[in-house]
Amino acid sequence: MKTFKTRQAIRKYLNEHPQLSVGFAPTMGALHNGHLSLIKRSKSENDITVCSIFVNPTQFNDPADLEKYPRPIEADMAKLESAGCDILFAPEVSEMYDDNEQWHLDIGPVEHLLEGEFRPGHYQGVMQIVFKLLDVVKPHNLYMGQKDYQQFLVVQRMVELLNLQVDMVMCPIEREADGLAMSSRNVHLSDTERKRALVLSKTLNYIKDHFDVSREAELEEQAMEMLAAEEGVEPEYFRIVDGKTLYPATPASTSVVALTAAKVGKTRLIDNVLIY
Repeated sequence: MKTFKTRQAIRKYLNEHPQLSVGFAPTMGALHNGHLSLIKRSKSENDITVCSIFVNPTQFNDPADLEKYPRPIEADMAKLESAGCDILFAPEVSEMYDDNEQWHLDIGPVEHLLEGEFRPGHYQGVMQIVFKLLDVVKPHNLYMGQKDYQQFLVVQRMVELLNLQVDMVMCPIEREADGLAMSSRNVHLSDTERKRALVLSKTLNYIKDHFDVSREAELEEQAMEMLAAEEGVEPEYFRIVDGKTLYPATPASTSVVALTAAKVGKTRLIDNVLIY
């Protein structure tokens, strides 16, 4: 695996291989099997697979959250090597951002729903860095995980609005054997909190099994009660929405997804399930 720290160096290398297709998985590190599934998918569909590790400061609302975000770079590099990743792009903040840099792209309501309500400005930061990374790597295919479902829609909308030449691929959620969605934040959970966190996937699966679009509001309320009943769990939202718009699902919706966010102890977790 080749590692690059500067935009110029990785761009020079990729320019030397213009005939090869490039798959790209942007990450913030603290890699787990969810991330590695993106690498595996990319390797099966592209000549070169690039992974970036960059803890992006502009998408954090809370400086303390940014500070404590795990950064096990040596372990991450070993995982990427074993997964067969071809290139790691791991720039410093100063390489990706100039002082007083401004960014805003109006993508409509999808930015302000769900996660947007609780993390204002978050998705502007996500779009800002993904745009920069795409401009550097110029991949044919962009691989992102279903666990950050709304993030995928946000980036998809940016790609459409800016007419970026990249195909987006959503990869399924990877889960632990007990159903917990894999997340870099899981390392912050105590053993007790980890068991309590299982209520997220259990509730999502219950709603999927009992889904009836005519009972949507009732099911959302029931789900919030199920989450709140678990000691040490503070639910923020549980929504059943149209998979394309994130507005409430209707009988006309061709895809429906249930999404939730909750604090387990001090750790904020998100999860979702595709109903159809």
